[in-house]
Amino acid sequence: MKFIDKIREKLSGLVEALMRYPLTVVFLVAAALVNTVAIHQDVDYTKYFLTFLVGAFLGFALQAAWERFSDMTSHRIAAMALGLVLTLGYFLIVRQYTSTSMETWIRTAVALFALLIAYIWVPVIKSEISFNQSFMAAFKAFFNSLLFSGVLFIGITLIITAIDLLLFRVSEKSYLDTLNIVGMLFAPIYFLSLIPLYPGRLDKSRTTDQLDNNREKVKQSCLSPKFLEILVAYIVIPLLTVYTVIMIIYIARNITGEFWTDNRLEPMLVSFASAVILIYILASNLENRFAELFRKIFPKVLVPIVLFQIVASVLRIQETGMTHGRYFVIVFGIFAAVSGVLMSFMPVRKNGIIAALIIGFSLFSIIPPLDAFTISRTNQTGRLTETLVANKMLENNMINPNASVAEADKKIISDSVNYLAMMEYTKEISYLGEDFNVYEDFYDTFGFYRYEENQYRQDSIYLNLDQQSPLDISDYETFVVANFYGDGQKLDSKIAEFDKNGKTYTLSNDKTAVPGMLILSDETGSELMRIDMKKVFDHFDTSPGGDYQISKDSMSADEATFTQENDQAVISLVAMFLAIEKSGSEPIYNGDFYVLVHLK
Repeated sequence: MKFIDKIREKLSGLVEALMRYPLTVVFLVAAALVNTVAIHQDVDYTKYFLTFLVGAFLGFALQAAWERFSDMTSHRIAAMALGLVLTLGYFLIVRQYTSTSMETWIRTAVALFALLIAYIWVPVIKSEISFNQSFMAAFKAFFNSLLFSGVLFIGITLIITAIDLLLFRVSEKSYLDTLNIVGMLFAPIYFLSLIPLYPGRLDKSRTTDQLDNNREKVKQSCLSPKFLEILVAYIVIPLLTVYTVIMIIYIARNITGEFWTDNRLEPMLVSFASAVILIYILASNLENRFAELFRKIFPKVLVPIVLFQIVASVLRIQETGMTHGRYFVIVFGIFAAVSGVLMSFMPVRKNGIIAALIIGFSLFSIIPPLDAFTISRTNQTGRLTETLVANKMLENNMINPNASVAEADKKIISDSVNYLAMMEYTKEISYLGEDFNVYEDFYDTFGFYRYEENQYRQDSIYLNLDQQSPLDISDYETFVVANFYGDGQKLDSKIAEFDKNGKTYTLSNDKTAVPGMLILSDETGSELMRIDMKKVFDHFDTSPGGDYQISKDSMSADEATFTQENDQAVISLVAMFLAIEKSGSEPIYNGDFYVLVHLK
């Protein structure tokens, strides 16, 4: 009976959530329907999906504001009307774009995050319930919703699989439909059903029994589970302490050198700051020695570390220019530093100020004219223009290709164009034109290959042979195809055998050294020529010092040819496809070649 009562309680909670958040439910249903149509028609409805998602978030955020500050039905209707107007405004903004750009996704994600924080904070403004308690309730609701939704999705997936295997064929899209329904409808509605109705103006119209019952629900929702207390106090905090010590040692050892230019440390410090703030809020509900020490010490440790990172990020701007990513890192750093100062001196009950800061910084970063995208677009466009003008490549709003530009300026031009193309800003730059394609037009426009820097400060190279380019084989007797891949296998593989003047010759690939050795030998096994394929790949790695990536869609046969000759033979390798992958600590060489052989 208890199990049935639990089921009945959960179902009643879902029904209450439907009644409590009607606007949100309507938009979630609309988003699920749009997803369903997109799944079965393979059509992009992203703009509509994002619009409905924004409407759903506005729905529950405005509902929380109404519950806290009003008890009049007319005000609730007005709040829902405001949500509809703001949603329509969002749609009118995004519909003018031909595609959903990265900028739109990021702006929307930041706005949704701000609305979620507002949903947690607004119901407890000047309330007997603190932001820490409200955050705990939302934290628990999120993971409960995630757990139940995951179990439900796995269960339905197993049922569909059983029907497909045992009874009749089921469309593969059924799994996506299931994920859509569970993820877009059940999960968010179940999450909202777990959020209690906090004390507000509505309490005036309730009986004493109703108030007592609701207070008990709020208390249970905001209560920190014992397992979470153990996890945070005795596992997460000690681990974070060790991590902090390691970072402090690293900073102390590299404060005069590598620290200021180490791009890999930046995301680690951002993650550290995020973890400290999150754990601080969770630990504010805990009463044990570890939590108390954490609240006293870590905010003071957070501030100097974040200040170091802000300075390092600002210095990186001098080298790479401003991007939206670095803008967000700096803004988050400022937020973390301010929060650290506040957490060092204000009582934990006042942590709602941190929520207000998050919302404020989030909105500041996405609302023009000082938002991340306006600033980064202006900076990168100006950086590109200044470099082109300085090298006399930009005259009368036209670009003059110049292959003799200094490598540092080539990198600036490449980095700026790469960023502007990624963000779909190139069409707004008159001297590039609306049809500029960074992959197809870069070389012809600027006169040199495009560079791309990765985290290892090296570059991958991807080149292809133009299939329409004629290949002269008149001076060669043998024509074969050979593949060289840097898998490190130590084996001797035969590529081909061919006859000439009654003698048999062999081409083989010796992989005792990566990416291999091309060996020409006669019928007695005597080696006539050996070509180190590393030397061949290096021939195409034309970037100085191997610091940059070359990107070009196609090469002519002449550009793709490497020739080696001795007194016994001439061998030319024509690269059909070539890749030098430098995204890891060691390069990986892959290539398909035409091998042309002439015996003297």
